[in-house]
Amino acid sequence: MSTQWFRNTTWDEAIERAFEEKLRRARRKEQYLRIQASRLARAHPKVALKLLDRYFELPDAFDHAQAHVDRATAFLALGRIDEAIASYEAGLVREAEFPNLKTYAYLDLPFLIATRGIRERYKQALQLLQGHEARLMFPVDRFRWHAARALIAAEGHDPSVARSHAERALEAAALEHSGFRYHPSVGLVGEQHDYVIRKLEAYRDA
Repeated sequence: MSTQWFRNTTWDEAIERAFEEKLRRARRKEQYLRIQASRLARAHPKVALKLLDRYFELPDAFDHAQAHVDRATAFLALGRIDEAIASYEAGLVREAEFPNLKTYAYLDLPFLIATRGIRERYKQALQLLQGHEARLMFPVDRFRWHAARALIAAEGHDPSVARSHAERALEAAALEHSGFRYHPSVGLVGEQHDYVIRKLEAYRDA
């Protein structure tokens, strides 16, 4: 069986037919539904959500935390922010129940809250950031962590804290090596964060 049939990044009737045929013969359907949904969550979010609905109907709960995060990604692509937040929260609940399986919900959710300016959730965001700082690994993780802190501090009219975290975030964004010998380009800050970087530069230079 091909290892690629459940990792499609595009979707049409032919791809769907091929996927369903392979899935029909697969023994562990859960993992294939979840992985395929994750690959489609941004570009084909409605398809991803349907696949995830099917995933959650099956008995194997091994990947539930990541499936909730994949759901959040699809909801964000559709602009359904409240449902994305609820999905991240569900992922965090699942992680608390099964701590051996971690996701990026601890960072995705506060970064979403900070970048969207959801003030009523700032306390929640700060608690998540402070409670999981030890998990930061890649430059983009440190960037998003400090960026969220800077954005929230700026909204709270605390320019010195905003400046300090902005400087740390921009230092992470400037890195061209991950710090990992065999994966030097993994986890670097990409162009999708340019808008946040411009805001951080303003905080730093204020």
